[in-house]
Amino acid sequence: MPKQKTSKAAKKRFKVTGAGKLLRRNAMQSHNLEKKSPKRKRSFSKDEPVAKSDRDKVKKLLGLR
Repeated sequence: MPKQKTSKAAKKRFKVTGAGKLLRRNAMQSHNLEKKSPKRKRSFSKDEPVAKSDRDKVKKLLGLR
């Protein structure tokens, strides 16, 4: 049986914690930063958990299923 390939795009965008949780980067942090508050910009740097509805799709892309 052939090996399952990991999606290279997904590998770069998602992180799996030791407990198995999936984390993603925040959107809206690449441009128009002058009009965003410093507090909002700081919060962009923290990783967010992947939505429950998307977890199965992301796991499949990462080869975890």
